[in-house]
Amino acid sequence: MAFKYIIFTVSCLFSMAYFAETRELEGIVAIVDEDVVLASELLSRVDEIRSQMEASNITPPPKDILVSQVVERLVIESLQLQMGSRAGVRIDDETLTRSIAGIAQQNQMDLDEFRARLSADKMDYKEFRETVRRQLVINRVQRAQVNRRVFISDQEIEELLNSPVGRSAFSDEYRVGHILLEVEDTSDAEVLDLAHKASENIYKELVAGADFRQMAIAKSAAGNALEGGDMGWRKASEMPSLYAERVLEIKVGETIKPIRSSSGFHIIQLLEMRGAGSQTSEQAHVRHILLRSSEIQSEQETEALIRRLHQRLLDGEDFAELAKKYSKDPSNALAGGDMGWSDAQGMVPEFAEVMRTLPVGETSQPIQTKFGWHLVEVLGRRTQDMSDEARKQLAVRYLHNRRFDEELQEWLKEIRDEAYVELRL
Repeated sequence: MAFKYIIFTVSCLFSMAYFAETRELEGIVAIVDEDVVLASELLSRVDEIRSQMEASNITPPPKDILVSQVVERLVIESLQLQMGSRAGVRIDDETLTRSIAGIAQQNQMDLDEFRARLSADKMDYKEFRETVRRQLVINRVQRAQVNRRVFISDQEIEELLNSPVGRSAFSDEYRVGHILLEVEDTSDAEVLDLAHKASENIYKELVAGADFRQMAIAKSAAGNALEGGDMGWRKASEMPSLYAERVLEIKVGETIKPIRSSSGFHIIQLLEMRGAGSQTSEQAHVRHILLRSSEIQSEQETEALIRRLHQRLLDGEDFAELAKKYSKDPSNALAGGDMGWSDAQGMVPEFAEVMRTLPVGETSQPIQTKFGWHLVEVLGRRTQDMSDEARKQLAVRYLHNRRFDEELQEWLKEIRDEAYVELRL
């Protein structure tokens, strides 16, 4: 199931192509600023989504609804890809391969097994790579544009830590379903009343046992409608503040009554719930020596030097003194390479592996990462409870994720409203 979900998410971009790459004379279903959406793209995407829904035992919505939602998705994707092109966003092959390897790992496969699975599902690997590349471009564009709109104050951090949502941040995770009936905040009373009644009817049907995924696909205007409204696993503190605390008050399978916001009416259902696990962090006290190649020192000379330093350490020379003299890490060279207590999460993979496995008191063999050549020594290990500072950092991350989702929807709406879009269906 996990594999199918990932393939569905990524394959949603399979047929997306830049107009410059398309020379065939065929129908245009939309003009989007300097790009177009072709009929072949629309039909291919609709077929893919219908196939994925049927494979997941989801009945596709009526064709006109599905086509409308797919066209809108293609328009939004095109706008973001054009922004990425203008900004010079490029995904190199190495980054792309690492991302695909990550997808394979999530499915408990190596890269060769993953390619074989794609082939079995009749997906071309080269096309898959370009699909992932385009999705990475979109992700970078979103981060660049939306992050600058997110500001988090110290007061917000403290309020979160002391709130019911904050206190539950380390306990449970929730998988939430979301349906949005979009209506402008400036709409007249009659339009608002009709939308409210429609949301109440959806709520009643869900309470009576209607399938949430089907309802979201057919009725929702949210960006995840075609995924059945599934927002994925989140802690309460990572959910939009509009309904985060209400989710804590309901049981799995229960639905929250429609909630009004500036975007419209939201219907929320708690699909699943699970425990968050341990609140401790496995940490290592580490110091290192970092060497980098440069214009005056080649890669081969750098590797030779790190190996000589490794031998000098084995011969008994002091690690801190060598770090002060040779290390090129400005953040800790003067401290003898001491990086303090930290966990491996967030370190580059090669460095993290040494942190986890190297016996205390021993020096590693020279290791190479994207930052250069390292010698690593583990001075100690501990299991550490989450400190106040760590909790604050988590609070910042959760607040950022929550605000990011909210700002992302607003930003997508803004770029859609500001763009020149001519639909030719």
